Amino acid sequence: TREEMPRARAIELFREMGETYKIEIIEGIPDDTVSLYRQGDWVDLCRGPHVPSTAAIKAFKLTSVAGAYWRGDSRNEQLQRIYGTAWASRKDLDAYLKRVEEAKQRDHRRLGPALDLFSIHPIAPGSPFFHPKGAFVYNRLIEYIRSLYVRYGYSEVVTPLIYKTDLWKTSGHYEAFRDDMFLMEVHDGEYGVKPMNCPGHCYLFGARKHSYRDLPIRYADFSRLHRFEQSGVLAGLTRVRSFTQDDAHIYCTPEQVDDELVQFVAMTREVYKVFGFDRIEVTLQTRPEKFLGRIELWDAAEAALRRCLEAAGFAVRVLPGEGAFYGPKIGFDFRDVLERSWTLATVQIDCAMPERFGLTYVTPEGTEATPVMLHRAVLGSIERFIAILLEHCGGALPLWLAPVQVRILTVTDNQMEYALTVLAGLRDGGLRAEMDGRNEKLGYKIREAQLLKIPYALVIGDKEVRAQKVAPRRRGGENLEPMPVADFLDQLRAEVAQELGQA
Repeated sequence: TREEMPRARAIELFREMGETYKIEIIEGIPDDTVSLYRQGDWVDLCRGPHVPSTAAIKAFKLTSVAGAYWRGDSRNEQLQRIYGTAWASRKDLDAYLKRVEEAKQRDHRRLGPALDLFSIHPIAPGSPFFHPKGAFVYNRLIEYIRSLYVRYGYSEVVTPLIYKTDLWKTSGHYEAFRDDMFLMEVHDGEYGVKPMNCPGHCYLFGARKHSYRDLPIRYADFSRLHRFEQSGVLAGLTRVRSFTQDDAHIYCTPEQVDDELVQFVAMTREVYKVFGFDRIEVTLQTRPEKFLGRIELWDAAEAALRRCLEAAGFAVRVLPGEGAFYGPKIGFDFRDVLERSWTLATVQIDCAMPERFGLTYVTPEGTEATPVMLHRAVLGSIERFIAILLEHCGGALPLWLAPVQVRILTVTDNQMEYALTVLAGLRDGGLRAEMDGRNEKLGYKIREAQLLKIPYALVIGDKEVRAQKVAPRRRGGENLEPMPVADFLDQLRAEVAQELGQA
């Protein structure tokens, strides 16, 4: 049963019970009354709601026990935290536990080292080391986005990593974001390592005069960013201190805003089609309680974002007060194979920075006007995107993105000469190929190639040498008919083109 009780009486009750932690919680509650729940002789402080009876809990399981410091502060006493989960039926519980186990197998923190993609060391908390294979994936993603920038009219820039904090004070980030920045005192003042690109892009835009004929200007930037995340929240590649975004900022006239938003949605859809991300939900995040800029700018920006979503055929789910302090935002939430939701692409209209930096352009009438500024990213953090993609596909990256596309497997040393010829032909043809010529059983080599998620294994035995062919085996275990190397090359080129939507 639920009971409302005056704060003073609740403190007295829990003091009699020796519940010092509950007393501390109550003392931090500003309301005059607090809610308690009673279940037989058991009583506890809780907001609720509770189920009316344990009979409503059809299936539950205690999943783990862990130590936790009171209030998350290591200076406080360590307590025991018990984790559990409850479901409406045993079937639902079993399905959930299956997803949990599947998530463990797909965890990018396990897959990364197992596939030799990346590692994280205490020497650099929150700053991953990308191994050669991981660096290829990292750079290939950036290369892919760069190829789209050519078609969509972006100009890539390179901006400084460290600025005087005057820049952050002008942008408003110093006040709102300074606790998450790496700041340092130098002989001539305070500096900060940049946690985002937008203030630097504003400075770049303001460095010269612009006419309305120059707009829109689309600055793209892959500079490394740094944010001081607390050590307790660092998690593999999904929460890091050092990262790169496919970041861009668009400066345009008010009349161009709708077209720019439509173009961004088109680019996002094109990218997500390549990755097979088809379960997308879109949110509109509106003005928070604390914000910069004029309310009329916010209202106009929110209206433009809403028009964009409606024109694109998306159902608009509004998240009131969830926008950034400088502008409202559209977020594209992707649901993965484990039914988890991840926010990937975002676009925001900035209601503060253009005016704070005094940015202007010359109108057709010869007067000066303030440009509209859009913040946008499609993949977001490259590190985080790699983590999400690895878990979604279980480490089996698509052919165009796989660091090794083909591994040649010899049956015995007798095929080594021909295998080396095949390897050279594949590499000359633009494929990323390697050879396993070890003196191991063929089954062992096939199994290892499968564990490493290599898309194709080419088996070469005496039969293939005599026929001057190769015997392809797909990652999933399907054996293809033996074929000449040239045909195999053509097949893989066509597969890559199809994956990238270029067929």
